[in-house]
Amino acid sequence: MTRVGFLYPGFSAEDDYKAFEDLLGGDVELPLVHTLMREDAHRVDALLDVGSDDVLAKGAQELAAMEVDAAVWACTSGSFVYGWEGARKQVEGVRQAAGAPSSSTSFAFVHALSQLRISRVAIAATYPDDVAQRFVEFLTDAGVTVLSLASHGIATAAEVGHLDPDDALDFVISNDHARAEAVLVPDTALHSAHLIEPMEALLGKTVLTANQVSVWEGLRLAGAATVRPSGPGTLFRSGAAAVRSVLPDR
Repeated sequence: MTRVGFLYPGFSAEDDYKAFEDLLGGDVELPLVHTLMREDAHRVDALLDVGSDDVLAKGAQELAAMEVDAAVWACTSGSFVYGWEGARKQVEGVRQAAGAPSSSTSFAFVHALSQLRISRVAIAATYPDDVAQRFVEFLTDAGVTVLSLASHGIATAAEVGHLDPDDALDFVISNDHARAEAVLVPDTALHSAHLIEPMEALLGKTVLTANQVSVWEGLRLAGAATVRPSGPGTLFRSGAAAVRSVLPDR
């Protein structure tokens, strides 16, 4: 049994991880530690606090006690707001405290795109535009071309967690770009486990969601991201052999 632990800020779509656990067929455990969220706000200052060293270290110590095989900071905005180098330092702090290979959702997106050999994307972000622009900058630093960005403008994670599935699906498929090889949906507060297959079928291309890439990244770090014919999504059916990691190999 492979056990991948997640640091998850507050409460919004944490049940997505149990859904992924069920979809992946019973050979993985995906336990969560809920990290402190002093203020639920999609604002840069609040997100910097959500991803602060003390908050993540405390959560990572709890994961260490669970003896996880890998750890993931499951918050896209709470990692990319720190910029490329800041996000790398975040991951290193989690690795030291958890005592296991570690990453974050932002780097999970980069590694997923590497695995799929995708370099041109559209982004359908639930965040306000100023926060979403930070994700564009992060991906640009990774050599990814962002062809379009749509911002839903939702102010809190709690609101995203209650977004109607049909509304979420409509938002994503309405914000594709004709030349994009994939559509990225970067918010772990959004329930997505059961939406990926319908989205990919409707768009005819890869869809990468935050919770999806977080789970896949954790399995990759644990050496368990094998090809899974049943999905969910193109990413899980691709394995992880083609990844060129941007994080130090510890």
